[in-house]
Amino acid sequence: QKDDSQRLLESFNADEKEHTLMKSNAEPYTSEEEMVLEESESSLNSNIAAFALKAKVIYPINQKFRPLADGSSNPSLHENPKQAILPNQVVETSISGSLGSLSQGDKEDCSSSTTIHSTTSDDRFQARAFLKVASFPEVLTCESFDVKLCLCSLTLKDLMLLDTELRKEEHVMFVQIFKIYLTDFHRKKKITDGLLKKILLNQENDFEELQKQLDSRLQNTEMSGGRNSEFQTLEDLERREREYSEHVIDNMEAFWKQTDKAQQDFLDQSKCSSAKATKIMMDLTEKMIAVESLLSESQDLQAMDIQERLFNWELMVKMIDSLKSSIPEECKGRLNTVSNILDHLTVKNNLSVRQKEELLTDLHKAFWEQLAHYSNECMQQSKDLILKRLECRAKKKEEFKCRQEAEQESLLSKTFLTEDVHNFLKAYHALMEKHRQAQWDLEEEDDCESTEAVANLYKELYSKASHALAELVTELFLQTLPVVTSLSVRECELLKEEWQENLVPQLEKWENHRQRRWKLFQEQLLQEKELWITEYALSAVMQKHLSEKQEKIIQGVVSRLGCLSDESVSYILQKHRLLLCSVLRRLTFRRAGMAALARMRLSRKKSSLQELREQHTLQKGSSLCHDEDQWQLQKAVESHICEEEEKLEEETQETNLEFHQQLVTEIQEALQFLQQHMEQVIGQTLLQYARGEAEKKRSDDECDFKERLVESAVESVYGTSNNISRLVQNYYQQLGKITEGYEGKKLQHLKSLQAEGNKRIRLKNKENELALKEKHTKGLLNVSSTVHQRIVLQQNKILAQFELQQQIRLESLKQKLLGLHRLGTELENQLRETEQDFMSELAVLTRVPLTVKKKPSKKSKPAGEKANSKRQTFKSPEPAEKDDSHENIQEPYGITSSLCRGMSQSSHEGETEPRKNSKMLKKKGSR
Repeated sequence: QKDDSQRLLESFNADEKEHTLMKSNAEPYTSEEEMVLEESESSLNSNIAAFALKAKVIYPINQKFRPLADGSSNPSLHENPKQAILPNQVVETSISGSLGSLSQGDKEDCSSSTTIHSTTSDDRFQARAFLKVASFPEVLTCESFDVKLCLCSLTLKDLMLLDTELRKEEHVMFVQIFKIYLTDFHRKKKITDGLLKKILLNQENDFEELQKQLDSRLQNTEMSGGRNSEFQTLEDLERREREYSEHVIDNMEAFWKQTDKAQQDFLDQSKCSSAKATKIMMDLTEKMIAVESLLSESQDLQAMDIQERLFNWELMVKMIDSLKSSIPEECKGRLNTVSNILDHLTVKNNLSVRQKEELLTDLHKAFWEQLAHYSNECMQQSKDLILKRLECRAKKKEEFKCRQEAEQESLLSKTFLTEDVHNFLKAYHALMEKHRQAQWDLEEEDDCESTEAVANLYKELYSKASHALAELVTELFLQTLPVVTSLSVRECELLKEEWQENLVPQLEKWENHRQRRWKLFQEQLLQEKELWITEYALSAVMQKHLSEKQEKIIQGVVSRLGCLSDESVSYILQKHRLLLCSVLRRLTFRRAGMAALARMRLSRKKSSLQELREQHTLQKGSSLCHDEDQWQLQKAVESHICEEEEKLEEETQETNLEFHQQLVTEIQEALQFLQQHMEQVIGQTLLQYARGEAEKKRSDDECDFKERLVESAVESVYGTSNNISRLVQNYYQQLGKITEGYEGKKLQHLKSLQAEGNKRIRLKNKENELALKEKHTKGLLNVSSTVHQRIVLQQNKILAQFELQQQIRLESLKQKLLGLHRLGTELENQLRETEQDFMSELAVLTRVPLTVKKKPSKKSKPAGEKANSKRQTFKSPEPAEKDDSHENIQEPYGITSSLCRGMSQSSHEGETEPRKNSKMLKKKGSR
């Protein structure tokens, strides 16, 4: 029988593997490839074959399910079989299983390499369940390989909470601003007390209804797909985040529509002038832009704090994991030192192989049982400690909430004037920031204290384990060995001292390894921080580009209108800026959430690659390559690491591209809402402008004169049905000629514009093609030009052609509008002249004087002066609708149709006596 000093420890590993394989046969997702590797382990003896064998995933000690090569999982020895219902579910168990499974045997000690799972298991990884946590202290007691998933889910939870708080703050600020303006109108006696209360009550009810709808949708989203309330999957989390974003954007659209409706109802009921209404809406929009600016700045700072807290959480979790891993590693090393001393005694024939195995078996059994007991106690104490601290945190939060609500109500109950709106906004936002900072400080302080308390428990566990092992070793050397062997007590004491001396370099080695691991982890965390800063900068650039592009679009739209006043243009631009800020702020939240989801997708492969780097770095630093085989083995490991890095980089780009495309789709949907809302705003502004222009052009005196002329013509005895009908027919014929002439000129104008536009397009296309061709040729002739540069040149060429065509179209539209405006003005003048001629002929025919009644400036004005003041010359005003001839003809048609209806009625009544008509005319004149 071969005398191998490690055979006993290997037998423990063999038993464990046999038990693990028996359990893995019951798993539905066991990999056949790993089964072959397990079965052929004993036949692989060469270094390369050993590397291939050991290229398996070595997971942290606190993992309860060992994922296989295809992504499935295998419960450890000490797992409760009742909890192994879901193959991908992470459950909480005692630490004894983790400590025991890695403490037995040293065959995998620092020599095993780590490989990353194949990409075929990505879908299964997304469907893998991990623990649902509500706060960071719960992660400290979470025995899971998916700790980073839990931390990122907490980050998403913090972002969602921040979004809710800022949205609530925005709603409160708008209501208060609206209330300030309403109170100002009430103070100036422009609205009644009842109307004030009614408007405020309706506004409050509408916003409460919006919030109820959002809460109901979010609750349905949270409940859907939740098979187990204690666990969640990455797939479910991505779905919930996507649906949450959709619901919040819908709520944002409804909120801004509701604010516009509230403003319009208030202005309609207050019956203020159009200019006053425009000024009030501009003031409200300006105030809400200030609100969005405050919220956006606060959001950016809070998002950075949330990301920084995630890095701090990872540091604290790594510290606890380091303490956990140090206990079995050092205990295993101490037992190996005892085994080496017993091997030395066996070589000297002081101890038989069987006696040595029995002594090691008893020592291992006694120690690991004690360690399991201490570990279970430590885990239970940690859970109880965290539970007590969470209860204490909940009480403090409740106290904070009551105090903060009282402060908020005190501020909102104060009376502010319209001049103090900015002061109110700053005061309220500062109060909300103070409350959020107090809550943040409370949570951070509690997180640090909880981590420190759990770390002290594991330090105590380490002390107990070391002390228990020292007592067992002392009993072995001073009590058992003198009885079993022929050694004296003094010799056994020397063996114990030798064991203690041999531990010193081992302890130093383990401490160096721990420090190097910590340093490598800090370097990795620093790289992640730099990557996050780069992504944040790219996001800011994209947001700025999007904002500038949208601003350019709305300015182009407004400039093409050309007929609005400066106040109306300013209001449209302000409204667009307000909605754009709100949309971009919402999309910034979504981008941050997508970044966290991308980290969660890649967390498994990043963790595996990091462990592979750590193991390779530690092996490279601890052992020198004395032969060719070891050198080749290290080269193979380095090559394997490079390959896995390339795969990870490729998968990172694919994941980022997928989320980027999803974000672009959501941006397009949000901008579609912005476009639709701005179309309504511009339409309402144009409608108000048209009404204002119509009010300016409308002459009450002229309308009164037309009505009196129709009545006089109907009642007159001088105008018969035949001659008036002939006059009307002549008028219609003149209108028809004018309309035909207008349509002909319009068609000729459009044809000339089309021909001129086609010619201009051909000329500019030729010039642009020559310029781009010259630039493209220079780029191709350049030796250093790459495929990417040529693609960029082609893109620039297409974009230049598109911009050129768009510019030509805009110029053509401007020329078209100018021509139509000129033709419309001519048509308006001709129609006015024709109408004036018709009215003059009708007045002469019916012998009605061409006078228009005006309101006298003074009641004491003589009748002669009144008669002189009635004269009016009809002037053609500027056209309200420049290219619609039918609307321009509508008003004269109304006069003639009324006249014809009146004449037809009078024809049935018969001829009327002149005396009667004269009396009626006198009566009409006196009126």
